[in-house]
Amino acid sequence: MQIEISKGTLGLGLGAIGVTMFGLTLPMTHLALQGFSPEVITFGRAVIATVAAGLALLALGKRLPAGAFPTLFLAGLCLVYGFPIFSSIAMQTLPAGHGGVVLGLLPLLTSIFAVIVDGERPSPLFWACGLTGAGLVAVFSIRQNGFQLEIGDLWLFAAAVSASFGYVLSARLARNLSGWEVISWALVVTLPISLVGLALTTANGVHAPDQAAIGALLYHGLISMFGGFVFWNAGLAIGGIAKVAQIQLMQTFVTLAFSTILLGEQIGIETIIFALAVAFVVWLGRKARFS
Repeated sequence: MQIEISKGTLGLGLGAIGVTMFGLTLPMTHLALQGFSPEVITFGRAVIATVAAGLALLALGKRLPAGAFPTLFLAGLCLVYGFPIFSSIAMQTLPAGHGGVVLGLLPLLTSIFAVIVDGERPSPLFWACGLTGAGLVAVFSIRQNGFQLEIGDLWLFAAAVSASFGYVLSARLARNLSGWEVISWALVVTLPISLVGLALTTANGVHAPDQAAIGALLYHGLISMFGGFVFWNAGLAIGGIAKVAQIQLMQTFVTLAFSTILLGEQIGIETIIFALAVAFVVWLGRKARFS
């Protein structure tokens, strides 16, 4: 018996796989930090991902699109370096589950940058949701840290801003390129920085890593930096951006689950409540963007 799968269902399935892969990033960062510095994690994962991306581009005979280099390079600075280094620094002092809640604002920040870059005019409710979401994350962070704002939260916010701006730049490029090509070329054009950065940081940034730390670094390069984008962008292309993008709301809960499974972190009811509240505000904001 032949089973037919609609494009919408396939797109949602691929998107869910991509989000699950992204959701493990912060727990894997905690594991990688047991043997590597934030700088080595950033440049090391970039080099690993570039090898995979370069081989894929060569195998399929892809060529760098004319005129795309400046935007690809800027997107690379945000996604290949900005988010990894900022989030790795944050994970030195914050639990992965805490970071998952703060990064729950990513979809809404991405929408805000899309508004700024594309000159859209969203509804007042959209901006109200943005302020509410930011307020919830601020209250959560302050309560979790004994009613004071930790420097790690500022690094997490910087990571979220960098990633969301990179997503918007990638989306603009994806109008003429497939999604996996965008991240692949962004990795390739920034490779010289990755190689120099890795060479300069390896001597003092590798601290007798065990198998878990090495595996986590490989996960960052092959999955978080490359493989996850292949599934995520394919899902968006097949199932439709508006529909599949909602799946990104799962990412916080994937991070919370694997923070418990892999790291043994205790996720309290307060964290779950704030995660649900942020997810609802983000969902409402995306719905209200053009209303």
